Amino acid sequence: MMKLNVTWIEKIEKRTRFMISTLILTLLLLVSTFFFFDKAWLFIPVFIIVAYISTYFSIYEGISHIEWLTLFLMPIMVTISFYLFYFLFPTRWITRIPFIIFYSISVYAMFLVSNIFNVGVEKSLQLYRAAFSVNYFYQSLMVFLFANLILSLKLNLFLGGLLFFVLGSAMATHLFWSIKLEMHWEKHVVQLGLLVGFILFQVGILASFIPLQSSIMALLLSSVYYSVGGLVYLHLDERLFKETIREYLFVLIFVLGIVILTINW
Repeated sequence: MMKLNVTWIEKIEKRTRFMISTLILTLLLLVSTFFFFDKAWLFIPVFIIVAYISTYFSIYEGISHIEWLTLFLMPIMVTISFYLFYFLFPTRWITRIPFIIFYSISVYAMFLVSNIFNVGVEKSLQLYRAAFSVNYFYQSLMVFLFANLILSLKLNLFLGGLLFFVLGSAMATHLFWSIKLEMHWEKHVVQLGLLVGFILFQVGILASFIPLQSSIMALLLSSVYYSVGGLVYLHLDERLFKETIREYLFVLIFVLGIVILTINW
């Protein structure tokens, strides 16, 4: 993909670009909260386009090959998930203001993460580790938010499971790509991403037969993504040790305990 000849962007300090993009998206999200959910068909395409352009404006230098997708995915996903999830809240200023503030912090963090991945810093540096951890945290959060949204729509069993599969595959493939930051999709990265998506599909289908609240089921799906994705990540990074396996399994077992205790028998 050819880069547009807009060298004037380079004259603007990068942090300033992050702030401008964050402000634009935050104002757009704020405006969208004054409209009912029936306008989602209009706002979602607008958010995708504006988020993509804002990300391009923020991390302008050095984008190439698969980065035209991977560097833009999380800012867009964060924006869409926050917009849709807002409609599960009471529409009051007391919830709107903290929600907007948290979104602005989140999308700014995603710009920083995308920029760090774009620069391609050494994995041994603390900067990369911080970016990877923030990205991993927000991916787990996105699974939780989108799972809540999917469950709230009361879709049929297969369609809901299919959406869980797409969501898990997209997030996991991006997560595993960020380990090496290659300029193309490696076959095993895509396969492992699809595997994580398939696991979420299975968990979503099985959990549908259990009388659970939507938020608890979403928590279960996000914890499965966090644990399975983390274990696969450590395997790819050749750091899969007994101690780390126990840590991820503990999280999953703890959440399963919560699920069992909250089943509406």
